Parts: sequence; structure tokens; C-alpha cells
Amino acid sequence: MDKTGSDQTTEDKILEAAKNVFVAKGMSGARMQDIANEAGINKALLHYYFRSKEKLFEVIFKAAVSRLVPRITAILESDLPLFTKIERFCENYIDTVMQSPFIPLFVINEMNKQPEEFILKIWGDQKPGLQIFFKQVEEAVATRLIRPIHPHQLLTHIVSLNIFPFVAKPIIFFVTGMNTQEYKEFMIARKKEIPEFIINSIKI
Repeated sequence: MDKTGSDQTTEDKILEAAKNVFVAKGMSGARMQDIANEAGINKALLHYYFRSKEKLFEVIFKAAVSRLVPRITAILESDLPLFTKIERFCENYIDTVMQSPFIPLFVINEMNKQPEEFILKIWGDQKPGLQIFFKQVEEAVATRLIRPIHPHQLLTHIVSLNIFPFVAKPIIFFVTGMNTQEYKEFMIARKKEIPEFIINSIKI
């Protein structure tokens, strides 16, 4: 059955409220009552739309990943120069995850719990097409644009440096004494810091 305009508006309001609560409190700390309060509705109405916070989280997660994965894959498979790809990857990844910072930790948790089912949720039976990127890295090595490095190693470096500050956010806060605004500025700076670090480490 198609949702009415009112239903869609309420559902959108719930999803936005849930995203705010998950960002603020994380998956484990969030409660359905918190989400209902944030959305300005009663808990019974929230349960009418979503049976549990796990179901609600899954809907939000899928929406976020559906924006991130195709965008990142398109960058890697484009005809952009290698160094530009690295810059665009970092910029797009950090921009997207700053809006949905629960993505990396949720991915790690789900992959540990049910790796095959999780991968099917993200990609289905279709592996992400990264052959253009891998070949580009091999050609860059062959033409001495960059030092010898396996494409899989380079991709892992790029992904790891982008993911870690989100997964390790509590540790970064504790060790550095950053507050929320300082962390936000830190991550914005990393959109340039990470690609510069990677490019400088591989170029000849």
C-alpha cells in the first residue's frame, strides 16, 4: 500500500530524529523513547512505523550506505588521474560519514557478527568493480609515477586512514582533549591531510 503524504511526512520526521539520536548516543545508547521525543510524537506511534530501534537503525544505515558506496566506487572507476581519485575519495568519504558517523562502527560490528549476510546487504551478488583502479595503480608503478606498491595495499591504506578517526573517536577525544567542535574541525582538515600524506608517501 502506498503511503499517504501524512504518513511519509511522519516517517521522514522519525528517520531524521532517529539519525540525530544515533549520532548523539550511538546504537547501544539510543532508546525508542529518545527517538519519539526527538520526533515530537508518542512512543506508540513510533512503534506503529518501526517495531524496534534495530529496524530503524537498519533503514537509516542502508540509506547512508546507498549514498556512500556508489559514490566512492564511481570515483575509483572513473578516468580521473590517480592522485585526484585519492583526493576525491577522502573528501567524499569524510563528508558522508560526518553526516552519519555511526556507519564505520556499525559496518565493523555487522561484519564480525554475520559477514556473508552483511556483504549481501551492501553489494548483493555483485562485487564492487575496482579493476580500473587496480590497473591504474599498476600502470603508475610501471611508469614510475609512484613507488612500487600493490594496489590492494594502497586501497587498504586509503580506506583505513579514513575510517579510523570515526571508529576511534572516543580514544581521540580522551588522548587529545578535543571537544566536539575541535573534532569537527580536525576531520574537515583531514580531507586534505589524508590525501597529501598518502600521495607524498607513494610518489617518486
